[in-house]
Amino acid sequence: MSKFFANVWTKRVVALLSVVYMLFVCRLCYFSIFYDMHINDRVSTCLAVSGVSLAALIIMLYTRHQILTRISSFIILPAMLPVVLLYFGEWGLIIPIIVVGIIILLLSGAGEGIKTALATIILLLYIFGALGYFLFTSFFVAAVKEQVVETGVSPSGTYRYRVVNTDDTSKGSTAVYVEPNYADVKNQFAVFTLKNQEHVVYMERPVQSKVEIKWETQSRQDITDHLNSISDEIEVTVTDAELERLGYTYDNKLMLTNLSASRKFALGLTASDVDPVPLDNLNQEQLDFFGIGKEPNGRYYIADPSPRVVEKNGTEPGQRIYFNEIKPKALKLYNSLNVDPPTGITYFNVAKSHTVMLNSLTDAQLADLGVSASGDVMLLSASKMVVPEEDKNKEDAEATEEVVTAEDKVVFRYYVAELEDYYNVNSRRLSVDLLN
Repeated sequence: MSKFFANVWTKRVVALLSVVYMLFVCRLCYFSIFYDMHINDRVSTCLAVSGVSLAALIIMLYTRHQILTRISSFIILPAMLPVVLLYFGEWGLIIPIIVVGIIILLLSGAGEGIKTALATIILLLYIFGALGYFLFTSFFVAAVKEQVVETGVSPSGTYRYRVVNTDDTSKGSTAVYVEPNYADVKNQFAVFTLKNQEHVVYMERPVQSKVEIKWETQSRQDITDHLNSISDEIEVTVTDAELERLGYTYDNKLMLTNLSASRKFALGLTASDVDPVPLDNLNQEQLDFFGIGKEPNGRYYIADPSPRVVEKNGTEPGQRIYFNEIKPKALKLYNSLNVDPPTGITYFNVAKSHTVMLNSLTDAQLADLGVSASGDVMLLSASKMVVPEEDKNKEDAEATEEVVTAEDKVVFRYYVAELEDYYNVNSRRLSVDLLN
């Protein structure tokens, strides 16, 4: 048996378990950056993590001279830095892993010089990382006192909400947050909720004395009809791929933007008109005025491009530069040249619009854009306490009169959340908001 454990191939195979533990720590690091953690039972979690960490420590000490174990020992402590900072206070989870990381780093089979250098670097990482994090949270994160007064889940179970009263220097506020209820990662020890997914659907100052939340299930067509009855100028932002599916070409959505007053007058507009002008709305004379050509098939091009634009786009002199083929940097240069040299006033810019009018979309097209046939709609009623009018001049007057501030007000529609992609649960972009 002793020969079996002394065999180098046995150690190499067992060293794979060191990599598994290291990957567990790296996954915890990933979760600390993108998820908030809610531990179900701290005692059982501490015991489980301690047991796994002890077993991992024994394995790594046994295989400490193997390259896989050495690499793992170098990664564990740096990977735990975000966990220590962002899950600060969850010591039952943090301490066992940190202890394993320190012991295996000091006792690994790497040379003393390498271990000393790495230990110094890791120590500096922790010192400056902690200093930077706590300075950031002290100076840039407002200190407010929040009280969650109500939580709940929508009828379909797709969304959850919480009503929060905030106590601050401006008499506080009441806010309602809605977030997806399907993006959590759950296990028997903890629940991880995705950060930065809460959407504020209602906020009112000062603190409301009463808030009542109701949910309804409404169909896509009913919501569309209602929104179009409110306004016929509601715009929907879509992607390039969605524009193509809706039947638009690149040239269909080219617009004149940032028009100067003189260019607006040339188009018969007034100085107060601010909406972009589609190139498809211009006649040939107007296109010539702006130096834009149009092919019989509807493709637009720069009629007389600047040599600098030609060079930036990498095209041959005399070759047409079409807007749907122009390089982004060349288009940026082209727009920057459309200015009045003495004043620096921009004449116009050419840009592609990614919006379509809601009233131009059919129910089938909305379905193709990802809007479900029916879903949850939140209605809110709220009231606050105020001082009665007849008592406002009294010094010790109390707020005894209830005033309704909202009654069955629609504050959230699944329809809008899906159409505007409120909850992109697959996004993992790094930002300072993750540090809050």
